[in-house]
Amino acid sequence: MERIKLEFPESAIVHRQPLSVRITDMNYGRHLGHDSLVSLLHEARIQAFGALGLSEWDMGGYPSVVVDLAVQYQSEARWPDALVVETAIPAPAGKAIVVYHRVCHAEGGRPVATARLNVVLVDPAQGRSVAIPEAVGQAIAGVESA
Repeated sequence: MERIKLEFPESAIVHRQPLSVRITDMNYGRHLGHDSLVSLLHEARIQAFGALGLSEWDMGGYPSVVVDLAVQYQSEARWPDALVVETAIPAPAGKAIVVYHRVCHAEGGRPVATARLNVVLVDPAQGRSVAIPEAVGQAIAGVESA
């Protein structure tokens, strides 16, 4: 079996979000479940977008949709572990915003998981993806709009 290799782009970190493993995040194996990890990633992503002045339901006039997700697990996390989710968003190219998350233990920094996902903006009237608005690209790149 070939494992997914996700390279986390350190230079594109835009946000760090402290979170903790809740008792309800535990699965039958007594560690953080996949479904709960996806929820923690969502929380970190919405906080990262907010720190950039963006919201996932209105990014330059369009809602965002996650179209794919890849996760590489590196270690277990259990209740009540404190975590930090680092979010990196390289400058958009094409119609997708690529978002990386690295989940680490707050104490010691041991990685729990690395994730890569693609987000597209959708025109609800057309039901199709649209080009990334310039203002959204500038917000991600850290450029002040005029």
